[in-house]
Amino acid sequence: MDSMGLPGKLADCQEKNPENCEIYLVEGDSAGGSAKQGRDRKNQAILPLKGKILNVEKARIDKILSSQEITTLITALGTNIGAEFDVEKLRYHRIIIMTDADVDGAHIRTLLLTFFFRQMHALVEKGHIYIAQPPLFKVKQGKDERYLKDEEELDQYLIESALNDATLLTKEKGDVLEDKQLRSISKEMLLTESIIKRLSNRYDETLLRAIHHIGEINLDDEVSTKNYMEQLKVHMTQDNINFELKHDNETKKYSIEINQFVHGNLNTSNIDSEFLMSGEYKQIIKTSLLVKDLIGPGASISRGEKTKEIGSFQEAINWILQEARTTLNIQRYKGLGEMNPDQLWETTMDPAARRLLKVTIEDTQAVEETFTELMGDNVEPRRKFIEGNALAVNNLDI
Repeated sequence: MDSMGLPGKLADCQEKNPENCEIYLVEGDSAGGSAKQGRDRKNQAILPLKGKILNVEKARIDKILSSQEITTLITALGTNIGAEFDVEKLRYHRIIIMTDADVDGAHIRTLLLTFFFRQMHALVEKGHIYIAQPPLFKVKQGKDERYLKDEEELDQYLIESALNDATLLTKEKGDVLEDKQLRSISKEMLLTESIIKRLSNRYDETLLRAIHHIGEINLDDEVSTKNYMEQLKVHMTQDNINFELKHDNETKKYSIEINQFVHGNLNTSNIDSEFLMSGEYKQIIKTSLLVKDLIGPGASISRGEKTKEIGSFQEAINWILQEARTTLNIQRYKGLGEMNPDQLWETTMDPAARRLLKVTIEDTQAVEETFTELMGDNVEPRRKFIEGNALAVNNLDI
């Protein structure tokens, strides 16, 4: 492939020193066109990729080299592959994968990472591979525009916006929560909420919310553990749920096992000493203590001329977030192609403002097993993986 010229779809950069050069591998011609117009031509090259590239985990070398998208990519990078691979010939020291923030984009990103890990392993080892982080939202309020990375950042922005004109009365004849304290607790609650959503991949969400409501767990002895388990039963009233007290004779530790069938699958959550050591548990308990006994009868939240009676601090948060949304124009980007060149530069390509994830390998054997399991020819391990992780899925494309 050394005799092949650079591919015509590649918009190369002017800089010739590879250390100063970067190439964006962009999903689709539409986003590729915007990236070509919005880039810094001096050191940023753009290579649009059409659709999903070949899964090299399942392909022989002759089939790999018959794929037009892959040969275009190999030629653009300049390293060749296989026995002819030479990392010193790499034309760009930053290879940035830029795909949409949807399921298809994640699949394309995975196929590219599979290709680099299997065919250009040294590029991953030497830290040349990056993943772009385009924003998911654009928020507009009057003339002010903000780009936000994800739902968590959006909630933080909404809280900041909503609290500018909010007052919390903790009880009917009680104190008004000071602005500084209201902001501090609100931010902690948002962090806890994001943790609960993330942990719900592994633990029943109603269990996590019950823990937040009840407070600290004591697993030191049988009586304390039983008492906590009884409190959980009061808060978790779903059908087909079973609580079991456990004791490890070796460690002398107690734990609570919660089993529940969800859509025909057994969902097991373990409340044990390892869970109590986690940062997630400590954050849940931190906010539990912050809001414990804070809200009493007659409590209310006000924003502008509107007032809402509340029964919990979380209810206050939900209300002011909803109120803030009504005053903002929130645009969710479905794909990179929806951004014009200026927006793509400002949010995703400008080195002074962009966010990049650097791809590294911490455990080569674990990565090897993952690619083999998820991308290989053998269907059975992949089927078991899907069955074992079905309840933890975040993005399901049907």
